[in-house]
Amino acid sequence: MSRSRAVQAVLLASLAVLVTACGGGPDGAGGTSQAPGAPASGIPDTTAIVQGVQKDAQLNAALPANVKQAGVLHLASNLQSAPNNFYAADGKTPIGYEVDLAKAIAAKLGVSVTHQDMAFGSLITSLQSGRIDLTMAGMNDTKARQAQIDFVDYFTSGITIMTRKGNPDGITGPDALCGKNVAVVQGTSHQKFAATQSTKCTQAGKPAVNVTATDSDNQNQNQLRTGRVAAILNDLPSAVYISRTAGDGKFFEVVPGEPIEGGPYGIGVNKQDKPLTDSVQKALQALIADGTYGKILQAWGVDQGAIKEAAVNGGS
Repeated sequence: MSRSRAVQAVLLASLAVLVTACGGGPDGAGGTSQAPGAPASGIPDTTAIVQGVQKDAQLNAALPANVKQAGVLHLASNLQSAPNNFYAADGKTPIGYEVDLAKAIAAKLGVSVTHQDMAFGSLITSLQSGRIDLTMAGMNDTKARQAQIDFVDYFTSGITIMTRKGNPDGITGPDALCGKNVAVVQGTSHQKFAATQSTKCTQAGKPAVNVTATDSDNQNQNQLRTGRVAAILNDLPSAVYISRTAGDGKFFEVVPGEPIEGGPYGIGVNKQDKPLTDSVQKALQALIADGTYGKILQAWGVDQGAIKEAAVNGGS
């Protein structure tokens, strides 16, 4: 999925966590960003899950010699994207479901992992230059990016419908948006989808979707809270995190179901480093098989985006 929302949403700190919803453009990272020092409301304790991962001796033996000798994977992220990857309340500790997955993959391989914070636009070039071993930053696995780096897919994101807590308008999916007021951010893939859905509604003899396009998610969330709209469209991780944290989880909820127009996020690996790609893929697949992967996503509330197979370059 092409995520194209601007980084603009701000939830009132007195009511919830200070976050900014972001979908980014073709080079954007999904999720929401949390300011350093913001409250840790809604943050799960996944320590036991990650520490429970056991080293696989065969996978460790198959690691590239430089990684095995160093005993560490150098991973870069744009640490501003809750719940993907962001800073804890101390402003320096990386947390998020991607951070947990990276730690679990490293543990399965029998090494450790370090997180480096850098601009999203620098991730691919840093990987190509050998400054880092991996990237994991809510990056869409696309054919265009596959020409530059390889990906091990670990998550499926897409458009998600968010409603007021209790879902008073009975929104069960895209078809339930017919005749409803729906808010989107101007110029995004969400706006495009809403327009397409509206046409689908009218072609089926149903009322059109009444789409309101604004400049930010903050405006949309205010409209949803006050009942001026029945739903807003957002990316899956962002919607889940906002629903869990805004008003301590009392303001919004996410409509269950598969992400709409979903596409994979991928762990980036240098195209010249095929053995590392293979090692990461096998480690992630082992975590999927033993249930660790699912436990991590469930703890963060994003299990709607779970995959069954860790494909290599599975994006389109």
